[in-house]
Amino acid sequence: MSVVIDSGLRAQFPAADKLLYLDSAHQTPLSRPVRAALDSFYDQALFTAGPKTNWLRRVEEVRVQLASFLGVGAQEIAFTKNTSEGLNIAAHGVSWEPDDNVLLLEGEHPNNAYAWLSQRQHGLQVRLVPQDKKWADADTFAPYIDERTRAIAVSHVMFHSGQRNDIAAIAGLARRHNVAVIVDAMQSVGVLEVDARALGVSALASGCHKGLLVPQGLGFLHTPCDVVEFPPTYVAAAGVANARADLVAGPDPVELRAGARRFEIGNFNLPAIHALGAALDLLEHVTTAQVEEHVLSLGDQFLTRLDGLGIALVGPAERERRSHIYVLELTDPGWPEYFAAENVRLSPVRDGIRVSFGLYNTADDVERFSDILQRGLARHTRHAA
Repeated sequence: MSVVIDSGLRAQFPAADKLLYLDSAHQTPLSRPVRAALDSFYDQALFTAGPKTNWLRRVEEVRVQLASFLGVGAQEIAFTKNTSEGLNIAAHGVSWEPDDNVLLLEGEHPNNAYAWLSQRQHGLQVRLVPQDKKWADADTFAPYIDERTRAIAVSHVMFHSGQRNDIAAIAGLARRHNVAVIVDAMQSVGVLEVDARALGVSALASGCHKGLLVPQGLGFLHTPCDVVEFPPTYVAAAGVANARADLVAGPDPVELRAGARRFEIGNFNLPAIHALGAALDLLEHVTTAQVEEHVLSLGDQFLTRLDGLGIALVGPAERERRSHIYVLELTDPGWPEYFAAENVRLSPVRDGIRVSFGLYNTADDVERFSDILQRGLARHTRHAA
């Protein structure tokens, strides 16, 4: 049984004691350290109006902190609004000609799919790859890749099943064919160990309101320096290396910044970046390896209870193939209302009910929810009769 979470850490997430919170795949509740960082930022704005130079200095400190957390260099990190913006930057940066193709899994998150589907009008073919098992790896994509394939776009963890796709193997296949790999890491960063450099992908995008514990409205894009740099989707002074200090845009050729900062357009989400620094402090104290072991151990316990209740899982049960997300094959439309009445926060998804654990959840939460499930099964069976 995991011992990562103690009462002191759980106490940093007051919502976890106000309700049975099993919805980290939607967003995580605010923690006290993140709230304190937000309050500190707003106090500075209220009483000193900045100054902005200090706030921007903090942006660069957090950029270094986030890069270290991901195992990459600070020059390889751009701050974005969300996962979708990062995916669109990457999707529009991949070089292709009409009748070239990109590969996506059937059922991918729509914000990953739309970034590519929107380019079909210009001649890009989007091939939807069926899953050959309950996760994706190199063998899943290999039959569909050819000389006209320019990219594979794939989620690390699928939001609707919890499956953990084998990104390193997919990237190895892609390298052999000189194909870019674009990864949506929204559901994995901060919950599972993610060494962005070791994955060997062309770009990795994520938001920060799930595993990275901050409010919505902040994301990042990682692009390695040892791959061909994507051109930015749009250009502003923040991404220009030869922008003038007097803010006069002259006739000289535009020189883009090296690395990922070429994608930034300025006016950062400053309070959220300050909050991210506090969240990273918390995560670095606990370590992502411990968080991953914790949520998987909760999953071990949960799967045992599900077996006893006769409830099937939509995604894979194998430890190395699953994540913190467990989708239960409960399709009766009355389940969400029942869980809400029991003060449980979770999400209905395509094929059932999604339960997702966070670092604040405990073994007692699993037992409490399992008891709620057992009562619900009896209730739904009576209603069916």
